[in-house]
Amino acid sequence: MSAAAVTAVTVNYNAGPLLRGLLDSLAGQPGLVRTVVVDNASTDGSLDFLDAPHPGVTVVRNPSNRGFGAACNQGAAAASGRYLLFINPDCRMPVDALARLTAVLEAHPEVGMAGPLVLNRDGSEQRGCRRHLPDPKRALMRVLGMHKPDAQGRVAGFDLTGTSLPEGPAPVEAVSGACLLIRRDLFERLGGWDAEYFLHCEDLDLCMRVQRAGAGVLFVPDVSVSHVQGASSRGRPVFVLWHKHLGMWRYYRKFLRATSPGWLTALVYIGIHARFLLLVPGAWLSRLRRA
Repeated sequence: MSAAAVTAVTVNYNAGPLLRGLLDSLAGQPGLVRTVVVDNASTDGSLDFLDAPHPGVTVVRNPSNRGFGAACNQGAAAASGRYLLFINPDCRMPVDALARLTAVLEAHPEVGMAGPLVLNRDGSEQRGCRRHLPDPKRALMRVLGMHKPDAQGRVAGFDLTGTSLPEGPAPVEAVSGACLLIRRDLFERLGGWDAEYFLHCEDLDLCMRVQRAGAGVLFVPDVSVSHVQGASSRGRPVFVLWHKHLGMWRYYRKFLRATSPGWLTALVYIGIHARFLLLVPGAWLSRLRRA
C-alpha cells in the first residue's frame, strides 16, 4: 500500500460536535492523504472549527442541502489516491482501521468494495452493515416480521444482523453506506453515487452496481467502526422517512421492475406508501418527545 492511498469523504448536515470527533479519529490513519468535508448548508455551527485551516482537510460548502449522494460525488471529485473512504460524520474509526480495510482490498484485487463491522453505542452490531440486496420477497418477509435468523442462521429477509460473524473477510451483497471503502477507478467507472436518491438506499444502489460490474463486496468483521446513527436527522424524522421510502421506490424501479409483473409493481408501490403512512405517527411522536 502506498503512503498516500486514500481520500476520506464525509457529508455533514448539522452533525454538531460529532464531525470534529470523526476528523480526530481520522487524523493519523496510515494511508490517508486527505479528508474532504462536504457541508450541506448546516445551520448548527458544526463547521465553525474548520474556519481555520486544518492540514489535510478540504471543505466544500453547499448553499443548500443537495442530498447525500450528490454531496459524496462532490467530495470524490476533490479526491486523490487509489481508494475512497465514504464515512458518516457520526462515525469513529479506530487507529489502523483504515489500513486494515485497505489491506483487504489490496489482497483481493477482484473485490471492488469493503465495509467494516458497524457498531451501535452499546457495542452491538448495527443493522444493515452486512446484508443481502433487497427484492420483493425479502422485503415481504421483513414486513411480516419473518426476517430474523432461524436456528440454522438462515435469513428470509435481507439483513444478516444476528447471524454468526465470519472469521475473516467474507463476501456479501451489500454493506452500509455509513462507512465503506471503494476503489476510486471503479467508483469513477460506475459514475459515482446515484444523486437521484436524496437520502437512504443509495448505498444499496452502489452495491448493486458494483456487483453488476463484476466486482465483489467484502464484509470485514475484524475492523469495527462505531456509528451514532441518525445524528443529523433526528430533528426532521418525517422528512427522512419520506425520502427513505422514495429511495425504496427508486431502487425497485431501477433494478427490479423490468423483471417483475405489473401486478407486483403495483403491490410494491402501494406497500411502500402504506408503510410510510403507518410510520408517520411514530416519527412525529419521537420528535415531540425530544422537543
